[in-house]
Amino acid sequence: MDYRIIALDLDGTLTDSRKEIPDPTLHALLEIQKQGFTVVLASGRPTPGMTHLARKLHLDKYGGYLLSFNGASITDCRTGQVLFEQTIPHPYLSGLYSFACEQGTGLMTYQGDKIIAGTRIDKYMELEARISHMSFKEVKDFPSQVDFSVNKCLLTGDPEPLAKAEILLKEKYGGELSIYRSEPFFLEVMPKSIDKAYSLQVLCDKIGLRKEQMICCGDGYNDLTMIRFAGLGVAMGNAQESVKSAADYVTASNDNNGILKVIEKFIWGKASAPA
Repeated sequence: MDYRIIALDLDGTLTDSRKEIPDPTLHALLEIQKQGFTVVLASGRPTPGMTHLARKLHLDKYGGYLLSFNGASITDCRTGQVLFEQTIPHPYLSGLYSFACEQGTGLMTYQGDKIIAGTRIDKYMELEARISHMSFKEVKDFPSQVDFSVNKCLLTGDPEPLAKAEILLKEKYGGELSIYRSEPFFLEVMPKSIDKAYSLQVLCDKIGLRKEQMICCGDGYNDLTMIRFAGLGVAMGNAQESVKSAADYVTASNDNNGILKVIEKFIWGKASAPA
């Protein structure tokens, strides 16, 4: 297959346990862009939480894309233009806030370079802030003070109670919002029908490529749709077992240059890799 585009989840996939891109993987991604490949960073992170990695990869120079909020927004890195965006209708925010208070979960959303905390800040919310390189703004009345467009809300909590909360929230809003966990302690809430596969199809349509020309790599539950969607779906060696089962290929872990190995096997496999 003539692959022309590679979509990469960030945490647990592109970045290692230190949340950095390993140097050999970074150099390979720069090289394939010089050869005409398109790189897409596809993450649950907010757009500002992805830009430092986009800069390292020179996506502005080579014309890559950011698919943020699990697909609720697509940004052209060359121009800075938002090509696609979906938001959660405001009437749902009150219900999500009430649900979080009843279940004892954390609740947050995003505005610019700030995380808007609607509940007491827990350790998982703090983790999200560190991962995204963003700071908190706490609000006392989440439904009334969040008067801006919202691409995603994130509920947080210990894995076992959050799994139960996921079932309850899907019973309440499953036909109206996209709800799924990206990590055992992160419960993502997006506009209806939004996931990484849906938005990658939107991107393919805009840039004139087919899904069969795409390699998608991930490790978490929120990567399942794009791994099933792609011409080649790749699970990391550290991926959740359900993700591995859905993948066409399982590579090495994120701490062992798993993305580099995908490039070597499926992009450079038909020709000798650059020195």
